[in-house]
Amino acid sequence: MITSIEELQELAQIKKSQNDANPREIEIDMTSNFYTKQTRIVLENEGIIDPEDIEDYIAHDGYIPLFKVLDEMSPKDVIEELKISGLRGRGGGGYPAGLKWESVSKVQSEQKYIICNGDEGDPGAFMDRAVMESDPHRVLEGMAIAGFACGADKGYIYIRAEYPIAVKRLTRAIKQATKLGILGQNIAQSGFGFTIEIRLGAGAFVCGEGTALIASIEGGRGHPRQKPPHLSDHGLWGKPTILNNVETFANIAPIIKNGGEWFKSIGTQNSSGTKVFALSGHIKNTGLVEVPMGTTLRELVYDIGGGVEDGRKFKAIQSGGPSGGCIPEHLLDLEVDYESLKEVDSIMGSGGLIVMDDSSNMVEIARFFMDFCANESCGKCTPCRVGTTQLTGLLDKFIAKEATKHDFTLLKEMCLVVKSTSLCGLGQTAPNPVLSTIKYFEDEYLAGICDD
Repeated sequence: MITSIEELQELAQIKKSQNDANPREIEIDMTSNFYTKQTRIVLENEGIIDPEDIEDYIAHDGYIPLFKVLDEMSPKDVIEELKISGLRGRGGGGYPAGLKWESVSKVQSEQKYIICNGDEGDPGAFMDRAVMESDPHRVLEGMAIAGFACGADKGYIYIRAEYPIAVKRLTRAIKQATKLGILGQNIAQSGFGFTIEIRLGAGAFVCGEGTALIASIEGGRGHPRQKPPHLSDHGLWGKPTILNNVETFANIAPIIKNGGEWFKSIGTQNSSGTKVFALSGHIKNTGLVEVPMGTTLRELVYDIGGGVEDGRKFKAIQSGGPSGGCIPEHLLDLEVDYESLKEVDSIMGSGGLIVMDDSSNMVEIARFFMDFCANESCGKCTPCRVGTTQLTGLLDKFIAKEATKHDFTLLKEMCLVVKSTSLCGLGQTAPNPVLSTIKYFEDEYLAGICDD
């Protein structure tokens, strides 16, 4: 059992000596542009530590920030540091994490909860999965710090059952941390206790939405509900709840370790820090990349991604998963942050980036994502349940070149109706790929119209 920061540092030193005596071989070429152009905060331990060895995490300053918080800081101090950092939720909405934590900390309640959203369901997205598999203790540490700051003693990680390695390593990490007294009751003799449990999701995309996720944890169907009341007042089992995604929690320990001002100095004025992206599609170098906010799409595609594969021409990049938009070539110099992506009818989302070359049909791309949303709709509200299905049918007519001018008008009008009247974020953002491709690739829709 570790009861003080001194004991933690002593264990870290012993493990460092062992690692120095038996260094791990890294077979990856870390001198390539793919790595040298990155700034790794969330992914700093990926491939460096053994994710199944808590002592290896501790040897890389793991849990030192948590013990620092318990030894030197008040809950208010932690929240203030987070507010200074400017960290925004990395799950897609971009709401300031410090404000969210502050709102829960102010609510008077005998019970509060911390939930980590690991239900990553976007096509082409694997950021959270990689973090949970390669650095599970970083997630646990961020959750424990959140619990201290907000007055919660219980945490849940909601994770897809399709991620068995992540589930295995998180389960092992929780057991290891509990055995050492880093999780559990009276951590570091501070009087603060925090426990974490894992809840498995069945793969429903809609459970990435906060209220649907909570309904699933409670044992119900993953259906969203209207807000307000917000989770800060009425969350899990009606209690105040913090809900952040994996990447958000993975940023907490570095912020406490290095200070909010350090984190704020990275990125842009309104979007500080780094962002992890899953770069995939028609591109030479696919994989996870972590870059400062404000990095341009051109840098991501050409400097890090190595450009479009097979010598073909770049056509578009889709950001934000099924809820995002397709961004054309003339906007490649766009600096990526929350506001700039919104200005071009796309979103940050969880961080998926799919590159498309000139062989891609943008109507077919829009149809793929709309069909995904139609299949994943929980069916609770009519605009999403019926609207996404109708939109898919309309897109089929354009692909078959059987659409009319009326269909084109109807397509645009229906997108706006679904967007403005759906209950939750799934339906509200489902039309984004259609609207963005109409805006930037209208000629491909007009080519599907058969009447004069």
